[in-house]
Amino acid sequence: TSLFKAVADCPNGMITMSKDLEGIVETSTNLSIVKAKDGKIELASLQRSLTEEGKDKIAADVRASHEAAGLKAESSGDYPGWKPNPDSAILKEMKEIYNNKFGKIPEVKVIHAGLECGLLGSVYTNWDMISFGPTIRWPHSPDEKVNIATVQKFWDFLLETLKEVPEK
Repeated sequence: TSLFKAVADCPNGMITMSKDLEGIVETSTNLSIVKAKDGKIELASLQRSLTEEGKDKIAADVRASHEAAGLKAESSGDYPGWKPNPDSAILKEMKEIYNNKFGKIPEVKVIHAGLECGLLGSVYTNWDMISFGPTIRWPHSPDEKVNIATVQKFWDFLLETLKEVPEK
């Protein structure tokens, strides 16, 4: 019954919405694995947040739900949060470069995902960063696919950006 209690009481899904970025999930958790191996039961979940505080709090809540059910709980595989800056200088510059190169304003979106910007931003706290790339569908799943046509466009845009940005 402790397994059922741990699963039933474990926070899962969207936890909070961003107060700064309309319509964007700020913090979530996903109870993704329940498996039996070598006579042990393992529960695994992934916490994501735009902020370290949000991620740390939900990770503590998940651990507490497991411990309340009498299970041992630990956190590992931490991925730092990253909150995008809509007023970013590099974003403004790259939107202009994109418009000049392709004749239209790029689609700019905030997504709720673990991004490399979180890892880099935790070390290089003064960096102005954005995350961009080709179109990927169903990321981190067995159905993950990249839209091949967008890879060349991404590459051309990256090269143009590298040519333009150092001048400014």
